[in-house]
Amino acid sequence: MQIAYFDCFSGISGDMTLAALIDAGADLAFIQAAIDSLELGDVRLSVSNTSKRGFRGKLLRIDHPKEHSHRFLRDILALLRKAKISTNAKDLAMRLFERIARAEAKVHGTTIDRVQFHEVGAIDSIVDMVGVSVAWDLLQIERAYSSPVPTGTGQVRIAHGIVAIPAPATAELLVGVPIAATQIPIEMTTPTGAAIVSELATEFGGMPPMQVGRIGYGAGNKEVPDRPNLLRILIGNAIKPTPKNDDSILVMESNLDDISGEQIGFAIEMLWKVGALDVFSVPIQMKKNRPGTLLTVIAKPQDRKAIETILFQQTGTLGIRYRKQARTVLPRKAVHAQTPWGIVAGKVSELPTGEINFSPEYDDCRQIAADYGLRWLDVVRKAEECYQIKSNASASEDSTTLSDVPDDITQLDRVNAVFRQTAIEDELASLAFQIGTDKKDSVPEIPLEAINPLEQNTHYRWDSSPWPTAEDRPAPPE
Repeated sequence: MQIAYFDCFSGISGDMTLAALIDAGADLAFIQAAIDSLELGDVRLSVSNTSKRGFRGKLLRIDHPKEHSHRFLRDILALLRKAKISTNAKDLAMRLFERIARAEAKVHGTTIDRVQFHEVGAIDSIVDMVGVSVAWDLLQIERAYSSPVPTGTGQVRIAHGIVAIPAPATAELLVGVPIAATQIPIEMTTPTGAAIVSELATEFGGMPPMQVGRIGYGAGNKEVPDRPNLLRILIGNAIKPTPKNDDSILVMESNLDDISGEQIGFAIEMLWKVGALDVFSVPIQMKKNRPGTLLTVIAKPQDRKAIETILFQQTGTLGIRYRKQARTVLPRKAVHAQTPWGIVAGKVSELPTGEINFSPEYDDCRQIAADYGLRWLDVVRKAEECYQIKSNASASEDSTTLSDVPDDITQLDRVNAVFRQTAIEDELASLAFQIGTDKKDSVPEIPLEAINPLEQNTHYRWDSSPWPTAEDRPAPPE
């Protein structure tokens, strides 16, 4: 995903943004053609190299005929509708002007259709926002982030007179945007800049994980006392953060006395229900040599309140100790193993060495052991074996044997076909040994059309279907 980061250490304006995007690679000639299609008269864009406190940047200059008219939102939207620009660029430009109209309507106590654009309705501001929309689409930026935005301090003269910085519309546009502290006595963020960053940036703060491909610097017209008056835009590919195996858990403890074992047991049941990761108890010796119980709960930090409620409510304790602890967990996922007695759920974890461990669920193994009169440990071992066989079959599938099997046959049926073929070969080889001849070369191949996904072969089928529910269940296979 192509992303951008607005580094607004000296604020942001429309002309600084457009200059930075051109510096980052947006085609000036293409943007000029888009502006010409607005039919605003003889409007010319040019960029030049400049230096701000020793750092280079692009300075945008817009030459246009003088005008004294003010525009309404409908006038600007009419210009955009007839403009020869892409649908994405046109949509973004309309959203920018509508955002400004809503802010102006709120500060003036009117509706967006009655708002008169003064500074923002001037040709240079229209060019800034349309140019930014076209450049944004040219660079194919899908998402944007921004640093906190400084606004400056002092006063500025607008069409309605002298107002404090940030100007009322600018302040309204920056609602929800983090403001960076600064005492520089100039307007560092303009209404057009505020509209652009509030519309495009989805998150504010430090730079996101990204592989930077290009960087653009857009220069402002004024000189800033303590920093270069530049807007920096970094553009590149987003980097998917590596999942962390380290996280924090909450350990909550309470010493319990004068409480029955049944009461502790019920409290533990309730703790599991509200999301405890683990619960255990340890016998302890308390004051006056009274026996007691140390009840410990391991939980996620966000579940603290729910855990505390259960402990106070169900144990009668007067206090709970808790501490945060770091832990390292192995990557894991839920899987299942197909055993001769049915499906056994389990979890697979990956060790740092790359080895895979399969752990079958206790309840599934217990149920099978009870139903068939087996040892629980034998069921566990068989489930592990079945999962291992399935994993090995998937990893080392013989492509020459299975290449001609139709695509609509599932992988498990493909393995079953090979398994049946191998079993037939073994039987015929045994028969050949008994009669003293070698019939291995005459083993018939199983035709593909005979491989039926619904076939139930009780002798040569790995994925045995669940046994019948009748009382006379068959004995488990040896």
